[in-house]
Amino acid sequence: MTLDAVGLEVMAHAFASVAEEMGLVLVHSALSPNIRERRDASAALFDADGEMIAQAAHIPVHLGALADAVAAVRAEQPRPGEVFLLNDPYAGGSHLPDLTLIGAIDVDGAIGGYSVVRAHHSDVGGMTPGSMPAGARELYAEGLVIPPVRWTPEVERMLLANVRTPAMRRGDLAAQHAAALRGADGLRALARRHGWKELREAARDLLDYAERRTRTALSRLATASPLEAVDYLEGDGVDNGDLEIHVRVAIADGIFHADFTGTAPAARGNVNCPLAVTRSALLFVVRTLLSEDVPTNGGVQRAIRITAPRGCLVNAERPSAVAAGNVETSQRIADTVFRALAEGGLAVPAQGQGTMNNVTFGGPGWTYYETIGGGQGASRGAAGPSGVHVGMSNTRNTPIEVLELEHPLRVRTYALRRGSGGAGTWAGGDGVVREFEALGPMEATLLTERRRHGPRGAAGGSDGAPGANLENGAALPAKVTLQLAAGDVLRIETPGGGGWGRGQREEAR
Repeated sequence: MTLDAVGLEVMAHAFASVAEEMGLVLVHSALSPNIRERRDASAALFDADGEMIAQAAHIPVHLGALADAVAAVRAEQPRPGEVFLLNDPYAGGSHLPDLTLIGAIDVDGAIGGYSVVRAHHSDVGGMTPGSMPAGARELYAEGLVIPPVRWTPEVERMLLANVRTPAMRRGDLAAQHAAALRGADGLRALARRHGWKELREAARDLLDYAERRTRTALSRLATASPLEAVDYLEGDGVDNGDLEIHVRVAIADGIFHADFTGTAPAARGNVNCPLAVTRSALLFVVRTLLSEDVPTNGGVQRAIRITAPRGCLVNAERPSAVAAGNVETSQRIADTVFRALAEGGLAVPAQGQGTMNNVTFGGPGWTYYETIGGGQGASRGAAGPSGVHVGMSNTRNTPIEVLELEHPLRVRTYALRRGSGGAGTWAGGDGVVREFEALGPMEATLLTERRRHGPRGAAGGSDGAPGANLENGAALPAKVTLQLAAGDVLRIETPGGGGWGRGQREEAR
């Protein structure tokens, strides 16, 4: 069976509706503010061969790496109906706080596909509350490492014995399990409606269609020679020097090839990326080059190729620490690839804030994690939005009322950082100011970027302002773990986005 245009549209929405429903079950059932309010979680549906057939509109850094997680589970020879848990970044995970549940969907006694739910848990053990330590020098310091294992009560007990907030972890995992089961029910319902043979053929048609559309779009962007760019991470939490990310992009024969030869070797700190996360960043970039009506499924990934030396910053190997690689280096990879495209004359947006501004707090019996928005880069024809999550993140903020009700913290300031966006024909978006007052003794960790080098403008636009971290008015490093006493104030000023184009628009004068 080959679907016509109407059939492709109908089935794309049918599969996507299952993934979206999985996401709704998760966020409405979870206990932690990080999942319930911020929606730091993602859901997707895969076919029996391990290719994504639909995803919810969730988090790019999660979704692009899920194929590796499904491949790791398939290597364990799952049986229909089994559910697996993993977080190992070197076996399909991203970083340790992202616990992933994968259900092998039973359709008439065979595996019909996989329902996948990844969620960031605000603690999975390790050397600091929140499991995002700034000074970690190896993976094992960041928390409990879980290879692909069958999800059983015994495994749950083992996990809960190694975290600081077991009751909340139990509730969030139950929500993930419910979401995975809902995905299985949704796929079986589609099979009953359309027939199982027809459903499998429809999935294959959608994957092939997305691949064709992606290759066609990339063929229009073909480059005569590789496009090249360099950008930098601002230290790794152990060493303060800049770390180079070097990329050469070649687009030919409908294939987007990124070569990271020349990138810095793996760092001593935790800014290293497993290859799955690097692939996520490339998928995000390619997806922005496509029309909105191209289904986001495994067909798009077929048009992407990566070259990255083993053991380098963007293809790290065990036991390199990776907590910040998932949230910060992924952003810089996307920035660097966009910069290469801009150097080649493609009308891509200016750089956005390029960081997730990770903040974790914790004390006896509680942990809290959030990321903070900033300025998006302007594009040709539009100013950059202000105070939004940018690039590889797509979460919400935590409402002040929820944060203060559930944790010993007071938010003293939450406002746009006026004037931090770069000037241009279209201005970059402004960053955010968020101040936390500690109401008792606690430990805090910051994993941030763009504190030295502001986001670059495009087509002659000005750079966005770098961000800043301060404790009681004194400057802090971009990556740091510190002890707070009652009354201490932690102030985060996030970067603005770069501007696009020279001068001002007539209507803005």
